[in-house]
Amino acid sequence: MITKDLTSIFAALADPTRRAIIERLAIGEASAGQLAEPFGISKPAISKHLKVLENANLIVRKKDAQWHRFQLQSDSLKLASDWIARYRQFWEDQFDALAEYLNKNI
Repeated sequence: MITKDLTSIFAALADPTRRAIIERLAIGEASAGQLAEPFGISKPAISKHLKVLENANLIVRKKDAQWHRFQLQSDSLKLASDWIARYRQFWEDQFDALAEYLNKNI
């Protein structure tokens, strides 16, 4: 269901650490240790963030021998982007109407 998917995607992206992880994975895949490095947080804490991102289908885990590597899953980001894009025209129209009103009344 799209609404449930969007809810989990936006909930996952609400956290700045998880957004930073997404930004890092946009560069390329990384291990949990590499993803945790810039934050100075514990392995259990980074694991919780990664699990939230996995549950929202924003990242995928690949097992490489004993190492786990994470990769960005772009389909879920596209789903969120498409949803936002549908409302972009609405907001642009609202801003245009506000600008017109202000220009006439100031």
